[in-house]
Amino acid sequence: MALYALGDRVPTVHPEAFVHPDAVVIGDVRVGAQASIWPGAVLRGDYGTILVGERTSIQDGTVVHAVAEFPTVVGADCVIGHIVHLEGCVIHDGALVGSGSVVLHHAHVHSGATVAAGAVVRNRGVVPPGALAVGVPAVIKEGGSDQAAIAEAVALYVANARRYRSELRLL
Repeated sequence: MALYALGDRVPTVHPEAFVHPDAVVIGDVRVGAQASIWPGAVLRGDYGTILVGERTSIQDGTVVHAVAEFPTVVGADCVIGHIVHLEGCVIHDGALVGSGSVVLHHAHVHSGATVAAGAVVRNRGVVPPGALAVGVPAVIKEGGSDQAAIAEAVALYVANARRYRSELRLL
């Protein structure tokens, strides 16, 4: 895996986490147990801290960045889809951020909420628990999230990471 220290900022990856060899993790990044970081993902903790909770997946092509004023926090049991951009935000436990979406500074995506594919949650935006955020800029649809589907996706990625840890090999 491509882990880089930057000065005194050093990544910490739990031994039960999976970081794909083509992902890049730089600086003050902490990855929890059974979390997974997939190909092409970049987690750059050069100015601020990035926290990735247990059993959370950060999927292909996603960019996670933090600035000195506020960390980027992704809780436990989250699904962060392909080609997502997270910066200076908080994704609470059990949330899903759909492919191609953006969540910006000081925004909060609360537990059980979903940010739909391609949505943009602007600075200081709030997606309440169990809500669905859709569109650009995101509009909130109360109760629109499918929490059972989120839990199913979390379990799928935990199992897939276990498979990759044991079966992935370079040819």
